[in-house]
Amino acid sequence: MLAEQMNPFNNLAVSAIVAAIPILLFLLCLTVFKMKGIHAALLNLLVTFLIVLIVFKLPVGESIGSVAEGAIQGVFPIGYIIVMAVWLYKIAVESGKFDIIRGSIVGISQDQRLQLLLIGFCFNAFLEGAAGFGVPIAICAVLLISLGFRPLQAAMLCLIANGASGAFGAIGIPVAITGTLGLDGVTSMQVSIMSAWTLPIINFTIPFLLIWLIDGFKGIKEVLPAILVTSTAYTVTQGLITIFIGPELADIIPSLFAMGILALFLKKWQPKHIFVMGEAAALKAETYSVGDMLKAWSPFYTLTIFVLIWSIPAFKGLFTAGGALESTKLAFTIPGSSIGVTLDLIGATGTAILLAALVTIATTKSLSFRRGFEIWQTAIKEFAIPILMICAILGIAKLMTHGGLTVTLGEAVATTGKVFPLLSPILGWIGVFMTGSVVNNNTLFAPIQATAGHIIGTNPSLLVAANTAGGVMAKLVSPQSIAIATAAVGATGQEAALTRMTLKYSFGLLVFVCIWTFVLSFFF
Repeated sequence: MLAEQMNPFNNLAVSAIVAAIPILLFLLCLTVFKMKGIHAALLNLLVTFLIVLIVFKLPVGESIGSVAEGAIQGVFPIGYIIVMAVWLYKIAVESGKFDIIRGSIVGISQDQRLQLLLIGFCFNAFLEGAAGFGVPIAICAVLLISLGFRPLQAAMLCLIANGASGAFGAIGIPVAITGTLGLDGVTSMQVSIMSAWTLPIINFTIPFLLIWLIDGFKGIKEVLPAILVTSTAYTVTQGLITIFIGPELADIIPSLFAMGILALFLKKWQPKHIFVMGEAAALKAETYSVGDMLKAWSPFYTLTIFVLIWSIPAFKGLFTAGGALESTKLAFTIPGSSIGVTLDLIGATGTAILLAALVTIATTKSLSFRRGFEIWQTAIKEFAIPILMICAILGIAKLMTHGGLTVTLGEAVATTGKVFPLLSPILGWIGVFMTGSVVNNNTLFAPIQATAGHIIGTNPSLLVAANTAGGVMAKLVSPQSIAIATAAVGATGQEAALTRMTLKYSFGLLVFVCIWTFVLSFFF
């Protein structure tokens, strides 16, 4: 925090209400006023800048530097990751691999409810665990559209499905980072174990919710065996991993296991009624050789291999102080401020995806590097506005952090005493709504959660886990997630509509996490 004060009105309640204006205004802009996402983001950036500058007395240089920091991070690493992921997807389409992938899925089942479980839930969770940062939503939503789902519908379903995996995205970093914050009595393993008291309930429920959203209770009844196979395989496996191994593989292994078990199950069982939505015609199932299948899926397992390498501690160590590749990191201070920025040019996840794309081009005879470069330019053009929106959102988040608004909100909620566990997940929801990242959320609010836990006599690891779970529920409506989803399905400008579609589910899941955390606080 760089501001002169966090309680400008000498009344924490009033200061917290003012600090909450950017969040409330953002929700109003996207729901009541139905503004385009980019317009809402830019308006809120201006309002937040004025609040931080005039009310919280953040110096002009630091205020401008905060916006600059957010803009830089919006482009790199987040924009970098998004463009690389979309580029890889477009390469798969251009090369014809995507048609084989789609055909192989249809070969498992032509029922769109089962396709949703395979792609919207299982493959979504796998990509979240391997890459995170919007990659699963961007890729899986488009894949669902190719299978006959409507654009905004596909985006909504992928956002909701992501609620089952967001806590352990990008090799478990959201939970793993809590062990690096020096919190008293809190380790990442303790948070991982404590999350197993809440997340499995949500994870088991989400496949039911997904099917209900497209085919109601009738659909749940008709494909109940497949839902139970998916929910049980994923939930039990993830629960065991989070308790006995840790957060790093808590998405990757369960999602692959659930997808494999479901695919094998569907070879023996299919619903009596094949469900195909509205105008979407049933796609013809194709038969492909094992070699064709391996080649078609190669962009994604190549992606996984590179991302896993980038996540190995020994590889990460190359970029730390004294490491062999330390010099590849660009560090500087934003002029006119005290805010430092570090750009990890090679160690960024986007570089791992870039290499996967280059390998895919190099191993695809029908695709030249020149054509690949043209596809890359198309991806940049398509995502220019969404990335600008993300830059504005992160500018708001940095202003709230450096200006003390997030601390004010945290301190205000923490004054509620024994009722705090009921409100604890709301802090996480706020953190992810503003930053779009569960990692950033835990960095911001995990210390407040842990401190509050010690003060009120509640297990601090429970509250940090609640902060994580509450944050995951905000990913359904985070402006950053919404921007990525609408851009991926070709619906840029319809952010308000998508927000309205997902908001009630975000709030509903958040209410459950709040109540359940409060119940658990009596036992921990």
